[in-house]
Amino acid sequence: MIEILEKSKTLPTKVKLLLKKGVRMTAPFSVEIGEEVNLDKIDASLIIYGAARIKGEQTLISPNVKLGYEAPVVLINCQLGNGVELKGGYFSESVFLDNVVIGSNAQVRSGCLLEEQVGGNHSVGLKQTILFPFVTLGSLVNFCDCLMGGGTSRKNHSEVGSSYVHFNYTPQQDKATPSLIGDVPRGVMLREAPIFLGGQGAIAGPVQIAYGTVISAGVVCRTDCLKEGMIVSHPPKPASSKKFYPGLYGDVSHKVASNILYVANLLALRQWYRYVRHGFFVREKYGDDLYAGSQKVLEGALTERIVQLRIFAKNLEKAATREKEIKRIFSVKAWRSQDQFLKNWPAMEEYLLKGNEENISLKRKESFLKIVKKQSGKFKTYLEAVKLLTPLQAQRGSAWLNDIVQSTISGCLSIYQRKKQ
Repeated sequence: MIEILEKSKTLPTKVKLLLKKGVRMTAPFSVEIGEEVNLDKIDASLIIYGAARIKGEQTLISPNVKLGYEAPVVLINCQLGNGVELKGGYFSESVFLDNVVIGSNAQVRSGCLLEEQVGGNHSVGLKQTILFPFVTLGSLVNFCDCLMGGGTSRKNHSEVGSSYVHFNYTPQQDKATPSLIGDVPRGVMLREAPIFLGGQGAIAGPVQIAYGTVISAGVVCRTDCLKEGMIVSHPPKPASSKKFYPGLYGDVSHKVASNILYVANLLALRQWYRYVRHGFFVREKYGDDLYAGSQKVLEGALTERIVQLRIFAKNLEKAATREKEIKRIFSVKAWRSQDQFLKNWPAMEEYLLKGNEENISLKRKESFLKIVKKQSGKFKTYLEAVKLLTPLQAQRGSAWLNDIVQSTISGCLSIYQRKKQ
């Protein structure tokens, strides 16, 4: 019995090595480090409060990170930038850039990219979520399968109110529901009006929300909000009911267009990281690994959207056996929208994955990259360099990215709208 107690007092080797390296732990016997974790990618300035489990060979922890101040932390294959604070919860297969702060009881699952100074209070749930700098989440938020931008600083930021939900799963059992809250071409320039999503509210994806939109507390937004600077405050509607037809869809053209728009923005963001952000990453300690993690998330985000569209196509294929019923319940137009997607989806998928964005608007791209190179040569941070762009310079960058988005949409929709041969 004494021998067992003595063994229990011995710290695991990797914990001892981190302590020797300089990592501070308030409860080292409650810290578990996976055998696969590369200790060279954990900075000596790390502070672990209380219990923590760190796993994954791709785990990266940059300088001045704090883990577990409010509750235990599980960290699996995440890449953390400078000054990140994860106060408690589960974090997996995601990237947190400089000075992201997330409160306790969080569950951040795979495919998330949280850019500089993103904030979240307690009990935040994310998966396949991309948040641009300064976006702030309240408490008790479930915000999966969406991209959000807007705002210019921590004081002037886009906000998701407490108890907010992005509904991303339909009664027809598909997740072809990504919502674009802001956009990539203008959002990356960090000079757009913030978006406010009021507490106790929700978005039923897929929708597009314009910059400057204010959605009042308690509102469930089910439609696109495309006019900037508007307040959305729908009066409560009386309860109603109608027959539900499991497995049957109506007109799917809006859903298809929304998914293409989302993928097009992901392609533009991938170009932004590859040609603009990369130069800022490589100057930082552990920057190569942070960049690689970010690219992996973006690749995964694109794959996820294609996978969900494949599932959607399979659902439509099953529904197609009930053609007469669809035409009777919905309309011939609804049937036609489904039939077009089913016949043309393989060609649409091939087009989206072909890498066309590399060759779009090359002159604008090269012109803007020269400007960025000049800015980055001043040893500014990414945020500083973007904010130093003149309005005209920012417009040039946005025009390049917007060309990618619009060209992708145009090319893919032209395939979708092909008539039956």
